[in-house]
Amino acid sequence: MDTAWIQVFLLTIAECVAPAGKTVCQEQELEMLFLNEQDCKVALEQLVSLKSASESVIVDADHSGCAPSARQKEIFPGLDEINQAFGNMIGWRTPEIDEPQPDFTQASHQERLQELHACDETAGVAPCRIGDIVIEAARPGRAVEVWRRDQ
Repeated sequence: MDTAWIQVFLLTIAECVAPAGKTVCQEQELEMLFLNEQDCKVALEQLVSLKSASESVIVDADHSGCAPSARQKEIFPGLDEINQAFGNMIGWRTPEIDEPQPDFTQASHQERLQELHACDETAGVAPCRIGDIVIEAARPGRAVEVWRRDQ
């Protein structure tokens, strides 16, 4: 299997932990890897907040943080290959693919279009549609507005 260097973010928490009932603490570092900087920063904030609330832990903010780094890892040509390599492993979950979220306004417009009959079918009585254009009924004292989504 091929390998490649991938960027990771290394979260380091430098802390001093005092056992229950003791006044002297023991220094230690906790390290975690993240694939993106935002996840690393969120985890850092949460861990510092959680540990700072403890009476027996002192966090050294100057030596704690997220730093870019790299690790050498196996690479796979596609999703099928990684699923074949690890599919039988207990607890394996298929990687999620970040698909773009649908545009809410576009989805609402399409739903509204499907609800309406064509204006030819309603003899021009609104609400109706002409192609991708929604014709809404006029409110008393107001002119009919025609809205169209440009794509």
